[in-house]
Amino acid sequence: MVQKKDQPPSREDNSPRAVASLRLTEQARILLESGKVDDAITTLERAMNVNPSNGQNYYYLAEAWLKKGNPSQAREFNRLAAMYLKDEPGWTSRVQDQQERIRRR
Repeated sequence: MVQKKDQPPSREDNSPRAVASLRLTEQARILLESGKVDDAITTLERAMNVNPSNGQNYYYLAEAWLKKGNPSQAREFNRLAAMYLKDEPGWTSRVQDQQERIRRR
């Protein structure tokens, strides 16, 4: 797939970096579910470095910071998730629900 410089990556980006980032994000999601929040954050930071446009990564970073009791950090990552996932069916409502949970904190 050829991508022009002035275009954002497509939702169906199957580049090695995008795939690697999504795999790291999935590992981090599992870590979050098992209560290993700091390990999840470390893994999510790696995923962010591999592919900064992975919106799911930002969503889970916001979740991790919520679990750590830091709503201001969660708010920033939720903002990024909203930006990168705005055209992703199924994620928009999750991001909005997360935003509401952050607001209530």
